[in-house]
Amino acid sequence: MSAVTGFKPHLSLNVRNIDASVDFYRALFGVDPVKHYHDRTETHSLLLDDSGADSRRVRTGYAKFDLNDPPLNFVLNEMADAQPGGSLSHLGLQVADSAAVLRLRERALAVGMAPRDEMAVSCCYARQDKFWLADPDGNEWEVFAVLEHLSPEQLRATGEQCAASACVSGAAAAPSADAATDRQCGCVA
Repeated sequence: MSAVTGFKPHLSLNVRNIDASVDFYRALFGVDPVKHYHDRTETHSLLLDDSGADSRRVRTGYAKFDLNDPPLNFVLNEMADAQPGGSLSHLGLQVADSAAVLRLRERALAVGMAPRDEMAVSCCYARQDKFWLADPDGNEWEVFAVLEHLSPEQLRATGEQCAASACVSGAAAAPSADAATDRQCGCVA
C-alpha cells in the first residue's frame, strides 16, 4: 500500500470568544487568519450523527488559519456552549531545535503572553526544551524541541518523575498522584 502524500491535517476547536481566540492564535502562529467572520451559521453540513440524531450546531463566529509551516488547516468555531479546555488534553508545536523554542517564546513575550518554561525536562520518553501557553478557552499549548529520546529504563535509572499535569523532571522518590500519567511518561514500571 502506498503512502498518502500531499495532505494537510485539520484541527477545529470550539471557542467562547472568536476575537480573543483569533488574537491569541495570530500571536502564536505569527500570521493572520485567512477567514474571520461574525455570523450565525451551522458548524458543518452533516445532518445526522452516528446515532441518527441531528448533529447541527449553531456557531456565531468562525476563523480559519491556513498554515504552511507546519502544514495545518486550523479552524475556530465560536459556540455559546463551548467549555473551557473541553476534553482535549493539550496541543503542541514541535520545532526543530531549542533556538526555535526560544524565538517563539520571545515572540509570545513581546505580545504580552506569559509562557511557562520547562527547559531540559523529561516528558513522554524524551528530554525536551519547551514552554506552555493557554489560549482564552484554557486549551494548553506546548511549544517544544526534542533534545534526546529516552527509554523507560533511562528514566527510571535517573529517578526522574512525571507530574500529573504535565511531564516534568524532578527528584521525587515516589510516583506522582496520577499513576496512569507516570506510566505513560515512562516514570514507573
